[in-house]
Amino acid sequence: MNSKSKWVLSGVSSILALSLLMPAAHANSSKLDELEQEQQQVQKEQQKLEKERKKIEQKEEDLSSGIQKKESEIQETSSELDRIVSEIQQLDKKMQETQSKINTVQAEIDQTKEEIDELKEAIKELERKIDERTELLKERARAIQMSGGSVEYIDVLLGANSFIDFIDRFSAVNTLIEADREIMREQAADKKELAAKQEAVETILANQEERRAELVSLKASLDSQKKQQAGLKKQMEAEQKRLASEKNSLEAQHEEALEVNAALEKQIMGQQSRMAKLAQQEEAERARIAEAERKAAAEKAAAEKAAAERAAAEKAAAERAAAEKAAAEKSSAQSSSASAAPAPAPTPAPTPAPAPVVKPSANFVMPASGRHTSGFGGRDIGAGAETHLGYDIANSPGTPIVASAAGFVSYAGTMNGYGNVIIINHSINGQPYATVYAHLNSIGVSVGQKVGQRQYIGGMGNTGRSTGPHLHFEIHVGSWNGSRSNAVNPANYLSY
Repeated sequence: MNSKSKWVLSGVSSILALSLLMPAAHANSSKLDELEQEQQQVQKEQQKLEKERKKIEQKEEDLSSGIQKKESEIQETSSELDRIVSEIQQLDKKMQETQSKINTVQAEIDQTKEEIDELKEAIKELERKIDERTELLKERARAIQMSGGSVEYIDVLLGANSFIDFIDRFSAVNTLIEADREIMREQAADKKELAAKQEAVETILANQEERRAELVSLKASLDSQKKQQAGLKKQMEAEQKRLASEKNSLEAQHEEALEVNAALEKQIMGQQSRMAKLAQQEEAERARIAEAERKAAAEKAAAEKAAAERAAAEKAAAERAAAEKAAAEKSSAQSSSASAAPAPAPTPAPTPAPAPVVKPSANFVMPASGRHTSGFGGRDIGAGAETHLGYDIANSPGTPIVASAAGFVSYAGTMNGYGNVIIINHSINGQPYATVYAHLNSIGVSVGQKVGQRQYIGGMGNTGRSTGPHLHFEIHVGSWNGSRSNAVNPANYLSY
């Protein structure tokens, strides 16, 4: 075989060696594409779940607000109902007092009527006496008329036969005159007394009837007020019943929303675990690819080295053959004892250095600049003893927050005491982790987004259960869970 053919054979061998590595590289790329597609699908599902969760949380908030509003309205109607019941009780008391007064006045009226009856009897007696005196006076008048006119008392006196007769006549005249005067005085007094008693009785009776009428009117007014208050009470009781029914309905909806939210939380946790698993698989795949590429590079270098050695050996053999041929031709003219000198050994090609294996760092970097204010473990910030499962860094609002390690955003939004919070899933040396960044005043990433170490993700804030602008940072071995049972002390993992 000539030297040209040998060089062609060496090139073909190198090409074949390279072609053997190409299918493996294609397979590696396809596997990563599948993992990335699956991650994108998980991200879409998680984004959908997060949207549903936000809707449910908004519904929970609206329902809680509605329940509080109904409770406030129920308290208001209850207070109003208590007030109405109190007024009804007061009206009942007033009605009882008024009825008692009416009964008293009625008793007085009855007593007055009895007195009036007695007075009427007295009036009848007076009228009888007056009638008798009137009749007596009439008799006197008739006697005077029958005697021929008026009687002159002076004639009676002058007609005396003696002084003793005069005295008797004078005494008789005085008696008659005084009797007439007494009759007239008694007649006038009895008439005056009769008129006064009639007026007194009529006045007393009129006053009592007026007072009774006022009390009856007052009782009617109180009864009307009581009926009105009873109507209001009935309305308030109906309103309370309606509000209680609406509150029960809202509470049932709120309970249902809580159950739905719990189910969504469970699904989200499942998706986070799935994302963490995919990230772990991706890291393992990349490590496998890196190892395969390293081996391929080593095999390629070995193939190239072997090809180079074969080429060098073939070249040396060709050179030796040429030298031997030249020496043989020369030996025909020279002494047959001469021999060709051996060809120098080929210089081996340098072995290429293997490709470096890239491994993710096991360290987490500090996620923000500032002052360390609270560590992992027990503490008391004014609300009593509690367990603090994070690492607090205080600084001014808006201080940049960066990802402590590369990974995928599994949550970005509000969450109870965390306020605005971001959760990132990581896979480091095959171990899944989750980091939490809480109390933010701004969020700069979205669910499913891939972030690099030290990449900006948000701004420091004071949202949620917070006593001032700071970052609450957590590290979890494995995926984050609601109970935070796998939280670890970040100080043992952070590189300063």
